[in-house]
Amino acid sequence: MNRISSLFGIQYPIIQAGMVWCSGWKLASAVSNAGGLGLIGSGSMHPEVLREHIRKCKAATDKPFGVNIPLMYPQIDEIMNIIADEGVKIVFTSAGNPKTWTSWLKERGIIVAHVVSSAKFAAKCEAAGVDAIVAEGFEAGGHNGREETTTLCLIPSVRKATTLPLIAAGGIATGEAIFAVSVLGAEGAQIGTRFALTTESSASDAFKEYCLKLDEGDTKLHLKKLAPTRLVKNAFRDAVEEAENRGASAEELREILGKGRAKKGIFEGEIDEGELEIGQIASLFSKIETVDEVMHELVDTYQIAVAKSYLW
Repeated sequence: MNRISSLFGIQYPIIQAGMVWCSGWKLASAVSNAGGLGLIGSGSMHPEVLREHIRKCKAATDKPFGVNIPLMYPQIDEIMNIIADEGVKIVFTSAGNPKTWTSWLKERGIIVAHVVSSAKFAAKCEAAGVDAIVAEGFEAGGHNGREETTTLCLIPSVRKATTLPLIAAGGIATGEAIFAVSVLGAEGAQIGTRFALTTESSASDAFKEYCLKLDEGDTKLHLKKLAPTRLVKNAFRDAVEEAENRGASAEELREILGKGRAKKGIFEGEIDEGELEIGQIASLFSKIETVDEVMHELVDTYQIAVAKSYLW
């Protein structure tokens, strides 16, 4: 058992990312029941919907689970009060300054991890008093750091910048990848794409099937004038790319994006006009599996990778 497993009280140092429209209570509880740490993704939930998911997750597992909270959330005060009221013990924060809420959460006995995309912000996390850091490379799906640093470059850099327990994220979907980032200094892995495409994910089947047919290069980072986001090729992305190529302003890009487009694409399965977000690693997989199947494969292939390393 390493520092990440001990910190969260889990069997395997594998964390399921809190992804919008994918990470409801079914996915989080399934990952926790399988020995990892499941996270409910609050970024796509109204406050009372989040409360409902927390309660359903408690009923579905007696294992530790947490909630991912983007700090830019417009109703952040209400969300944080729900976290405290419902007795959530683990919170992963992202997209904001960790100083803002870390002390408040820790005063209530809550373990706090924060997601960063650079060594500079990792050092700020340590100063803010977080318990662990997630260092996410730009291979990841959804919103990304502006630095566009790859995971294999980011992890050793962050490891030098902080002594805190370190979780690697971005492009990790196999046991071999978990072993690779552990060699670089990570003590756990946060996995998004692989879990987003499982049976228990709340994403639509149409979205899952579409992502499982992607080839290398079918995702790209766009919307850098707003918030860098890894998008899957479709009609919406074509419109974004055309606008960016002719120098569209941030305001025009906001108009193209509109409201509710990620929900339309990921949750409702509108493949052409929805905002489809998934990591680069999606092209490695071709079928929907259960969380149990994925977890067993991750653990087995990790152990094989460790054994092979002794043969070098």
